[in-house]
Amino acid sequence: MAVLLTKEQIKEIIPHRDPFLLIDEVNEMEAGVSCVATKYIREDDYWFEGHFPGYPVTPGVLQIEMLAQAGAVTLMYLPENRGKIGLFAGIDKVKFRRQVVPGDVLRLETQITRKVGSIVIATGKATVNGEVAATAEMKFALADTKKD
Repeated sequence: MAVLLTKEQIKEIIPHRDPFLLIDEVNEMEAGVSCVATKYIREDDYWFEGHFPGYPVTPGVLQIEMLAQAGAVTLMYLPENRGKIGLFAGIDKVKFRRQVVPGDVLRLETQITRKVGSIVIATGKATVNGEVAATAEMKFALADTKKD
């Protein structure tokens, strides 16, 4: 899959940093509309030390955060949103359908479905080899980080 944005380029768009920058690359994007990103699930990812020793599974809440970060990239890429952040305003219709384990390549697809003022609604789907791992509807509140 082609790489549109590297991890370093993603850092220029969203404020997340390691260990909480949870997407490795952006592969497709229509700014303000949709994004496809990738997270390579590695055996040494920090959460596996405690979730769960001897049975490593990527926490569902982190899968939703990965989807949210992909959504944030497409929103914050727009010039009018530079310097803002997207804060969770709600998470609905979450479903987990498959475990995500070391060695998996998680494809993160987000689609912006609606914008009302500073509130943005997006859908997200995480898949591994075409098999759905997680889906969610996410609401973001765009907040200005610039101080007057």
